[in-house]
Amino acid sequence: MKKLWKKRAVIAGVLVLVAAAVYLNWRYSDQVADSSKVLGESTLVSSEEQVNEGNQAEGTAVPAEDDYFATARLSRKQARDSAISMLQEAEVDENADEQTLNGASQTLQVLAAYTVAESQIESLVTAKGYADCVAFMGADSISVVVAAPDGLNSADVARIKDIVINETDYTPDQIKIVEAN
Repeated sequence: MKKLWKKRAVIAGVLVLVAAAVYLNWRYSDQVADSSKVLGESTLVSSEEQVNEGNQAEGTAVPAEDDYFATARLSRKQARDSAISMLQEAEVDENADEQTLNGASQTLQVLAAYTVAESQIESLVTAKGYADCVAFMGADSISVVVAAPDGLNSADVARIKDIVINETDYTPDQIKIVEAN
């Protein structure tokens, strides 16, 4: 009986960690999107100065929003890799009961589906002409952070929501679009 409780506790712990990672990524995207305005403007000015000096080939500064998107993707990947590692350990545990194995397997499938859907959404959004995009899927909602050079208007938000709705089962009220400036 203790083994059953131990396995359930492991599965519950992993699910809590996955949920926490998704939540933290979502919260992090809001904080960086709000504070990136000053950093982006500063880097952009520096980049324009280098272009005016003819240094396009080398030494060109990278805009701060590119750093945000790379950091957000890396953070999302690390959180998922950690959760997947724990779930795989639970799957290979010789003392695991069938319910624990099924739970771990289902959670792995969900995480894999999130990864594929996020990648598709990001690709489709950037294909529509936006500078960059990162998506964070959770059980009940999705956040999409978009770098739009001219800002996001209602038509842009509708276009991005349409992409998300076509690629996932989320409803419009479960979709949050955030502009990274």
